[in-house]
Amino acid sequence: MSLAEEIPSAVLFACTQNAIRSPIAAALMRHFYGNRVFVASVGVRSGEADPFVSVVMDEIGIDMRQHRPQSFEDLEDANFDLVVSLSPEAHHRALELTRTMAIEAEYWPTQDPSAVSGSREQMLAAYREVRDGLMGKIRKRFGTRGAPGV
Repeated sequence: MSLAEEIPSAVLFACTQNAIRSPIAAALMRHFYGNRVFVASVGVRSGEADPFVSVVMDEIGIDMRQHRPQSFEDLEDANFDLVVSLSPEAHHRALELTRTMAIEAEYWPTQDPSAVSGSREQMLAAYREVRDGLMGKIRKRFGTRGAPGV
């Protein structure tokens, strides 16, 4: 069975503050794979919800207004098959988690779009780039069979 055909039953996406990258990835995973996979997202520490995330996700029909950032400490349980970390800090924390549990860990380096400055449109372009990059990685890693298109 190829990597793309192996869809885990529970995936955790992690970044630094659970405000941009990991919530986008989790929302995309839920959108593509629905109830086939339990999906959650966390940060090394919880930040504040980022309004640009809602804008770029609304563009593709995904509502992010209900997302509330949370940290690893906020997880009710850690019964995940896979932790995908999107920042170096989150990957370090994910490796700590997987050291004592049978959880696979993957690192998908993903730029933080909030570091971009400029006009509103330039900033939105950075968020779209992250969204589209994560969409591509998710579809490549987990396959597109049975997943609706965006």
